[in-house]
Amino acid sequence: MTQVTLIGAPVDCGKARRGCLMGPDAFRVAGLAAALEGLGHSVRDAGNVIPGAASEHPGAPAHIQHLGETVAWTKALQAAARDAMKDSMPIFLGGDHALAMGTVTGVAAHAAAQGRQQFVLWLDAHTDFHTMETSTSGNLHGTPVAYATGRAGFDPFPKVEAPVPDANICMIGIRSVDPAEYSALIDTDVSVYDMRQIDETGMAAPLREFLEKVEAANGMLHVSLDVDFLDPAIAPAVGTTVPGGATFREAHLVMEMLHESGLVTSLDLVELNPFLDERGRTAQLMVDLTGSLMGRKVFDRPNRPFHQGYAR
Repeated sequence: MTQVTLIGAPVDCGKARRGCLMGPDAFRVAGLAAALEGLGHSVRDAGNVIPGAASEHPGAPAHIQHLGETVAWTKALQAAARDAMKDSMPIFLGGDHALAMGTVTGVAAHAAAQGRQQFVLWLDAHTDFHTMETSTSGNLHGTPVAYATGRAGFDPFPKVEAPVPDANICMIGIRSVDPAEYSALIDTDVSVYDMRQIDETGMAAPLREFLEKVEAANGMLHVSLDVDFLDPAIAPAVGTTVPGGATFREAHLVMEMLHESGLVTSLDLVELNPFLDERGRTAQLMVDLTGSLMGRKVFDRPNRPFHQGYAR
């Protein structure tokens, strides 16, 4: 049994298209707590994080969107992550991916305090490796990995106490990378597996290699799961859809392998925009994937109503 803390992070300032504000409640309505309790875990819903007031930063690049608001969220989520990690596995309910600026750096600070290495599995269509200088859109949901690894160019964000080493990051599902991100990543030790490589090798091989590395280091593993990791045919509720994402079975395989590893210590569920969903099916899929990560087996999955006609 795992003590799980659900932490709502209705961050909706990291991009231009709004709607992720409703994400945390959509996960709750889709039955995330009940699903985890049904697997034998103890669940506490800590409610939604409330950030401080947005600050003014007149000297910052003019094209950056909602900078003061995102800085406030980052500070609040860093504190919430460190606090929750003391006695539980936090699951952060997003909210757009800018929230990871706070969650990843917060759990990494906790790991450093424990004398352990922090590892990050980034399940996403995008690498999110921009800095404020290289981002042409000014959308800060494209920057969290660069920030968490301690890249320069993030004033006025808090100084990262425990940067995650490049070699401790694995990205799987990538299929949309801007030129500036590519140029920056090519000189790092970040492991990047795009969908072309996944087509050739499958999901299991690169993930298994990464998990062996985490285990050998006795590391703590944060998983950041973006809705757009999934193919939009099965998960339409995201404002950054990119065709060719993970299939239903590929995604569940990843989650099942993560559970079997026993290494996951924290989780982001991000970029769910319920306004774009179809009768809640994306929220439900994300809940089901979380169930697989937390121990649900294939034979444990309940039939959905539209499958009842095939019941034996």
